[in-house]
Amino acid sequence: MSIVLSTIKKDPVITAYIQQADEHLGAIGYTEHGFRHAGLVSSISQNILLRLGFPERQAELAAIAGYLHDIGNLINRHDHGRSGAIMALHYLMEKGFDPGEAAVIAGAIGNHEEECGEAVNNVAAALILADKSDVHRSRVRNVDVATFDIHDRVNYAAIHSFLNVNDEKRSLTLELTIENNICPVMEYFEIFLVRMMMCRRAAAFLGCQFKIEINGNSIL
Repeated sequence: MSIVLSTIKKDPVITAYIQQADEHLGAIGYTEHGFRHAGLVSSISQNILLRLGFPERQAELAAIAGYLHDIGNLINRHDHGRSGAIMALHYLMEKGFDPGEAAVIAGAIGNHEEECGEAVNNVAAALILADKSDVHRSRVRNVDVATFDIHDRVNYAAIHSFLNVNDEKRSLTLELTIENNICPVMEYFEIFLVRMMMCRRAAAFLGCQFKIEINGNSIL
């Protein structure tokens, strides 16, 4: 059965999962992981595979994986990729999803965390790139700049982020505009270097090169 993202978005079960998971993260001081993040990661994941010439259905699976990837935060932030994968697999199979497609999505969700994940399939690679590319001021919940931690500063400093997919050059470039007076570039790399290396491997899995441009300067 070919279930599409638009159907999943209307499901009150998934809506409740995402909303509650985001509330749990907000309670412990994490940046936004709600509908904005889920929708953006979904869209970017799909766009990556479409722009690189992969099949439309595979891109749709990436969109679904992107939308569901953080539901494991409902259980706990720790190992949320693996718990989210199990939740997603159970949900998709209950809805009559094709087992092979459900397995691809679960594998992608279970491998999106930098602590223990790798690009195990094309959907996983796209999800990793999309998820780690969402760095933006709008994700910061803390309204008191004086009490920002490094994660708040890095996200708040990013006033523009865009993952540029170039099929002809087989490159994926994360283009960032950062206000250096809020967060120097070095702080960005202090917390995101491991994620960027994960993106490099994910891009290579798709036959591409991963690059970063910060304020118009090539960094990686």
